[in-house]
This record gives sequence, C-alpha cells and structure tokens, in this order.
Amino acid sequence: MKSILRGLYSGDIIPWERRNPDSEKQREILRKIEAEGRYFMAKMSLDDCQRFQALSSLHMELSTAGEDNLFSYAFTLGMLLAMDVMKEAEVVLGG
Repeated sequence: MKSILRGLYSGDIIPWERRNPDSEKQREILRKIEAEGRYFMAKMSLDDCQRFQALSSLHMELSTAGEDNLFSYAFTLGMLLAMDVMKEAEVVLGG
C-alpha cells in the first residue's frame, strides 16, 4: 500500500479535486441543480444571468473555504491521534 503522506506530497492524492459525485443520488441532485439553473438563466436578462453566475461562484467559494477548514481540522486531529497512539505504544512496548 502506498503511503498517504507520499501521495499527498507527490500530488497523487488531491483532496480538493474530489468534487465528483460518488453516488447516484448525488449525481441526480447535481442534474436537478443544473436543470434549475438553466431554467432560471433562460428567463433572465444578460445582466441577471451574470449576477446569478457570480452568486453561484460565491456559494462555491464559501463551500470550498469551509471544506478547506474542515480538512485542516481533520488532518490535525488525525495527527494528534497518531501522536497519542505513538506515546501509548512506547508505554506498552516499554520504551
């Protein structure tokens, strides 16, 4: 099994690129969102379409910022857990 740390370092594992829907339910929701977006944009003026797209971009930016914070928190928590396990291993192994 390849090291996760080596995969992160080498770019083989890129967490922020996991935006592809993993389930049929997610793909269906994405299709509905896209269809609704097309519906509303067809009824809007060019200026309204541009503002709607800008609003969508802001929603995505906010979501991404939250994901970045969550990833950082989870990674730190995982490292702290690993450090605790290593301390316990030293006690168990008598070193």
